[in-house]
Amino acid sequence: MFEAQFQTFDEPEDGVALTARLSAFREELLRRKLTGFVVPRADSQQNEYVAPSEERLAWLTGFTGSAGMAAVLPLKAAVFVDGRYTLQAAKQVDMAAWEVASLIDPPPESWLAANLNKGDRLGFDPWLHTSAAAEKLAKACKSTGAELVGVESNPIDSIWTERPAPPLGPVAVHAMQLAGESEADKLNRIHEEIEKLKIDAQVLSDSHAVAWTFNIRGADVAHTPLPLSYALIPRDGRPTVFIDHRKLSNSARDHLEKVATVEEPDAMKPHLARLAKSGASIGLDTATAADALSRLITAEGGKPVRGADPVALLKAVKNPTEILGTRAAHKRDGAALAKFLAWIDREAQGGTLTEIDAVEALESFRRETGALKDVSFPTIAGAGPNGAIVHYRVTRKSNRRITSGDLLLIDSGAQYEDGTTDVTRTIAIGEPTDEMRDRFTRVLRGHIAIARAVFPDGTTGAQIDTLARQFLWHAGIDFEHGTGHGVGSYLSVHEGPARISKLGTTPLKRGMILSNEPGYYKTGAFGIRIENLELVVEAKIDGAEKLMNAFETLTLAPIDRRLADPNRVSKQELRWINTYHRRVRDEIRPLVDEATKVWLDRATEPMHHTDR
Repeated sequence: MFEAQFQTFDEPEDGVALTARLSAFREELLRRKLTGFVVPRADSQQNEYVAPSEERLAWLTGFTGSAGMAAVLPLKAAVFVDGRYTLQAAKQVDMAAWEVASLIDPPPESWLAANLNKGDRLGFDPWLHTSAAAEKLAKACKSTGAELVGVESNPIDSIWTERPAPPLGPVAVHAMQLAGESEADKLNRIHEEIEKLKIDAQVLSDSHAVAWTFNIRGADVAHTPLPLSYALIPRDGRPTVFIDHRKLSNSARDHLEKVATVEEPDAMKPHLARLAKSGASIGLDTATAADALSRLITAEGGKPVRGADPVALLKAVKNPTEILGTRAAHKRDGAALAKFLAWIDREAQGGTLTEIDAVEALESFRRETGALKDVSFPTIAGAGPNGAIVHYRVTRKSNRRITSGDLLLIDSGAQYEDGTTDVTRTIAIGEPTDEMRDRFTRVLRGHIAIARAVFPDGTTGAQIDTLARQFLWHAGIDFEHGTGHGVGSYLSVHEGPARISKLGTTPLKRGMILSNEPGYYKTGAFGIRIENLELVVEAKIDGAEKLMNAFETLTLAPIDRRLADPNRVSKQELRWINTYHRRVRDEIRPLVDEATKVWLDRATEPMHHTDR
């Protein structure tokens, strides 16, 4: 009935079948007089989604998670993953050839320090590590008397005979009616930041920053409209964009050349070298700039200045045009979600639907809008115990039938030219248990606490993260992920620098869009998450002595009333639920068919306290 165009359900290659690659890799290291090598899951810009040509970690080990690293020594090899991926890594890699170890605590450097010997030469590709990451590796080597060796070419590329070509996604101009600010005006603001930093030039090593600054979008990686590229913005004079010319139509090239010089990617090194020779101080983004850039600038006599990319904060604060666009995108997305939720309620009771059916149906309803460019990440559809796996991705092998008594957790998002969406709903299939309703209601109360929060200008995400957890804490439970991340405007669904988490140190500014997604996960049983996107807006409070901010909820989709216990929420919380549902009904109802209208009216009926 439905099919997915933007996501697949294939099982990755089996790790055991890949073990011959490890032997070939060790032979290549021997040929290069290297004792070992570290392989991060990264491209040269530390992108979340990387092109197939950059999937070196998956090619070598079989592990396909979004974060990880491998270390290969003559007699030992390890794959390092965080807590999200421990189970996945154990299934995907050949456990006879690889040890699965921690990526965070302890970090890979601890493993290296324990296994390297004096005189060993540990290789790394300086284009795939930030300077901070390279320094940690160097410290681990130094502690054992080993040497860290930066290689000119990656040894994996020498043996990966069927490595895909780098992507050549066509570049599209992001028009003013979508961007809301011209490239020239953005460059003026960036120049002001460069002046404040007292540097001679800034390298934009993050393709998202290049896309935003020059109002372009691309198609080089999955799920994010990125044109893989770099830019160099001098304090004085014309910026240069480094991008493969084969991606540029005449109109895209003309658009860029109005404000910048356009060069091929391999022109960046000589360009930087010339600038560095003059003794220039050159800004590099701590989070995305490759260590190779820092090494190049230093070698030529320049001064690399590491710090936050000045574009990141400018990009995070959406302008009025982007805000209007995202509201329109969420309305369109809300209609697709209502059709999907009505369909699930009709079809799931029969016990014939699977997780893949749900993923394909939701994507199809979004495609029916005629505006869908891509999903913003692979849909998470976890039924029953699969819902308890926070980053679950269904494959044909893991695909589970949705049965009565399950909770179905579905976390999904869309890329539209006017906005990026991300929404999670947890759906009761059949009659939920009292435990499910209790946990869901606690998560919902935390979600409402964030949605209703009022906070002084300058407040950080870390300061409000607790609001989402308080009702779970009362029951001695918690969730292990952040409460929210930033979201781009037809860019990355996971955008920095602001977030709502214990680590969120960036002040929340008006115009930022963040997710609000507390959850609860009972291993082997069920998972619950409720996610809306929120826009930071001014809070108008009579008599306020400070500038105050609040959240405007952007997402428009019913929250499953069957799971919310009205007797466990306060009057104010009940009022929020009913007001939200009335708004969802009023805004979405005109956009859906008659059958969905009937479902929507029922799904958004007011809730009331009842006598127990």
